[in-house]
Amino acid sequence: MNVITAIADPTPTLARRCRPIRRLRPALAPVLAAVLVPLALAGCTGVAVEQYRAEAPALDLRTYFNGTIDGWGMFQKRSGEVVKRFHVVIDAKWQGDTGVLDEHFSWSDGSKSQRVWTLTRQANGSYLGHADDVVGQATGEVAGNALHWKYVLALPVDGRTWHVHFDDWMFLIDEQTMINRATMSKWGFELGEVSLSFRRR
Repeated sequence: MNVITAIADPTPTLARRCRPIRRLRPALAPVLAAVLVPLALAGCTGVAVEQYRAEAPALDLRTYFNGTIDGWGMFQKRSGEVVKRFHVVIDAKWQGDTGVLDEHFSWSDGSKSQRVWTLTRQANGSYLGHADDVVGQATGEVAGNALHWKYVLALPVDGRTWHVHFDDWMFLIDEQTMINRATMSKWGFELGEVSLSFRRR
């Protein structure tokens, strides 16, 4: 079962929620707009990575993602239900400011998959990332112990390809341990979350 299929297709839920709205009188439309638009805009604002500038230990991707790293994670629906778990082994190496992260996933349903990231550190300290199933390029900013990634994955779902947005945060806890939390969304609606912990060997 594809993890995106398991997490959510928001269409049925949204249809149910929107039925009462169709019955509202037109006169209420301006009132709804006045209430809902600010809420939607507020939901689009987020924490800036610069907020963590003073946090330690300082994260350097070239140092942490170098060698072999294990990760344990899970996917959750919007409701919080865990739908899939996984273990990932990352073989990482750098040559100058370019790193290759070869990720091998073992899933709780017995399936396996692989993703190979190529990361490039920019002159301003930010990072660009590429992988076969990433649409365009990932962009990452580092400050203090935090990394904020943003990217779009092309994921197969029932014979189609969904472009799913990931808002991905990583926090270095100590030299060996990192915590990762990513929010997945499509059409502006949250599908679920990925929680993950890394440990360097």
